[in-house]
Amino acid sequence: MLLGKARLLASAAFVSAMAVASGAHAQTAPVSTTAEPVAPSVTAENDGLQDIVVTARRQSESLQKTPISITALDSAALDKINVQSVEKVAQIAPNLVISQQSSSLSAASINIRGIGQTDPSLGLDTAVGIYLDGVYVARSAGSIFDLVDLERIEVLRGPQGTLFGRNTTGGAIQLVSRKPADTFGVTLKGGFGTRNNLFGRVRVDTGDLGNLPISAAFTYYHRQRDGYFDNTLTPANKDPGALNVNAFNAALRGDFNAFQISYAFDYDHRTGTPGFFQTVALSDAARAYYGNSASLGGAPLQFVGPDERLTSGQQQPGVGNRYTSKTVSQGHNLTASYEFSPAFTLKSITGYRKLHLDNVLGLSGQGDLKGLVLNPVTNAVSVQSVTPYNGYNGPQDQKQFSEEVQALGSFGDFNYVLGAYYFREKVSEDNHQMLTFILNAGTPQAPFYLGINLAPEAKYSQISKSAAGFGQISWKPSALDKRLEVTGGIRYTEDRKSIFLQNSSFGVSTIVGPPRGAVKFHNTSFMGSLSYQLTDNALVYAKVSTGYKSGGFNPRADELNSFDPEKLVSYEAGMKLDLLNRHLRINGAAFYSKYDNLQVPQFAAGSGGASTLLVNAGKADFKGVELEVTALPMRGLTLSGSLGYTSPKYKQFLFVDPATNVVSDIASTARFPNVAKFNSNVAAEYAFDLTAVGQMSARLSYSYRSHVYFYPNDAVNPYQHLVDSSATNTVDARLALTDLTLGGRTKAEIAINGENLLNENQVLYGIDFGSLGFGGKFYAEPRRVSVEVKVTY
Repeated sequence: MLLGKARLLASAAFVSAMAVASGAHAQTAPVSTTAEPVAPSVTAENDGLQDIVVTARRQSESLQKTPISITALDSAALDKINVQSVEKVAQIAPNLVISQQSSSLSAASINIRGIGQTDPSLGLDTAVGIYLDGVYVARSAGSIFDLVDLERIEVLRGPQGTLFGRNTTGGAIQLVSRKPADTFGVTLKGGFGTRNNLFGRVRVDTGDLGNLPISAAFTYYHRQRDGYFDNTLTPANKDPGALNVNAFNAALRGDFNAFQISYAFDYDHRTGTPGFFQTVALSDAARAYYGNSASLGGAPLQFVGPDERLTSGQQQPGVGNRYTSKTVSQGHNLTASYEFSPAFTLKSITGYRKLHLDNVLGLSGQGDLKGLVLNPVTNAVSVQSVTPYNGYNGPQDQKQFSEEVQALGSFGDFNYVLGAYYFREKVSEDNHQMLTFILNAGTPQAPFYLGINLAPEAKYSQISKSAAGFGQISWKPSALDKRLEVTGGIRYTEDRKSIFLQNSSFGVSTIVGPPRGAVKFHNTSFMGSLSYQLTDNALVYAKVSTGYKSGGFNPRADELNSFDPEKLVSYEAGMKLDLLNRHLRINGAAFYSKYDNLQVPQFAAGSGGASTLLVNAGKADFKGVELEVTALPMRGLTLSGSLGYTSPKYKQFLFVDPATNVVSDIASTARFPNVAKFNSNVAAEYAFDLTAVGQMSARLSYSYRSHVYFYPNDAVNPYQHLVDSSATNTVDARLALTDLTLGGRTKAEIAINGENLLNENQVLYGIDFGSLGFGGKFYAEPRRVSVEVKVTY
């Protein structure tokens, strides 16, 4: 803990040092404002920081004049930090935690300001919304996909309901794709690195087709790598951690002056072997039972402590000798707008998305174990294959349709956005589980352990519908030179959900009571903000907003088990400063949020398999700060840093003990899953011209994330402290030679990337199968180095 605090203080000291350095070397220079969004960088004409244009409030405006806590990264910045999928952004954005889920190639727990959703079940809503070109990506189970050709990413913190399609309590992540260009062009990019990690991407822009203002773009992307745990039972391309991705994007754009229309299609096909689930906790019974495997002709028990990492061994396949999981996602987006006048524009965003998953549940952390198995019908005992937990979850299918209509514009001193939203979704999931339940057939003094092989099945289907109306209006009085802005927003939401449970064991239904149910919820949320432009380069603001996340059913329960919506009131104050002739940029915010009926996941495992129930914990408060700094102390040198701090506290957490049925308040001991109290990042980049060659740049970055627990209740999850994630320290580097002229319009660049250069053992996720007697965790990919080449015509 002391080491973590020391590193945090070092990060803060680095941020402060940037301000001092910038003041010592500042140069006066004008700065141009571009129409396209760009990351802070040094322009060729001057040494100042450029503006960043964002669309966080459904209109293009400067980040420095937007009274919201936002992190924005454009395509150049994404290349510099080597972002291939969304989870990498958590190293840069304050108070953002993204943890890849176990046994899945695409599921993630996304958390902003301490609020998120850790269960990737298709039946549960997320607290952080992901939007791809304005279309809500509904399920966290499909939130990790390759970012094939992005123009920028925006991370918006806090409730966003009065401007976005779905109401979210934690925040939103906007993914904005690169639009078709007006001129013909081809971009080729490829790379190769550690563990045969290779990728290739080709993009073709048609430019305007004939004399028509219509253009198109097509992108194909492929990525693959070998695994990073040596499973002695499989080849390298099927080792845990192996991945193979094929993705395709197509976009069509028509610009007919007042009328604009665009269509986009995205497709992402991922196959691979989930990471190795390493056993780090065993009960005495489990250790004795599985430890006897080798003497019965089975694989030896693989078990190490929580601070050790296995790099080779055996991993048994799932059902049917399967090792690989699969995710297929695709989406259609049709966006059209017509500007009747500067005061009124009508816009429509129509989206249709599909998600299919088939995941191997390799959660035993073992090879083919053997054990003494009891037949509960005949009482016969025989040696059979046994497993702590295994199976496959599939098929999982999700289909969604959404329609959003916006009216936006301005009149006089007012800007407004009015919207109506409709969302319909159908999901189904079939979770096939295999496990061995251990019994003591002896006495406590002389135990003799037998196992019973069980095959519970968690199966359900659900339909969700949501309809909402929302609006936001801002007033900038001309009498105050438009420096003051007063904004108000409102949203009304109605949600309906119906579920059909079909859980069973050995083909016999385990559902208690009726298998079908339906619920309905509604909510009205508000937002109000006040900002003032102290100078052209200094903005201060304050905001209060309410948020809402729908309730619903726990889809993996053995009866109709529902939970209520969570609601919050959030207070935020911030500043955005460009100082020293735009050689120093400081953006900061402080927040305080009060939650009622906070939805908290409670994981449980037993003879009925593994399940997660959302429970309404009661009341909780969250407070914290965010700080982002960029400085240009001298020509060619860019220093940047960020810091996030979140301090949550339960005010009430009522827990029903499953053994005694007694209700108690565990607010003083309960934990917040997937919440990092601190995260920070510091980076230095130096670029200089090479005469008649191009530009050379070198970048070094360090990211820190504090300790993370994955479960709220130690009483339910006894191995919580063994499957947690220690603080992480990530060092990345990049050396690039850019602007190489190959002749005519053809440009090239070459770069060397290094990631996790400290080769730290970083935990992706941990699972506590406490009542089954074991727990384990997944580790992230070790140190990796790659070389990439890009050619643009």
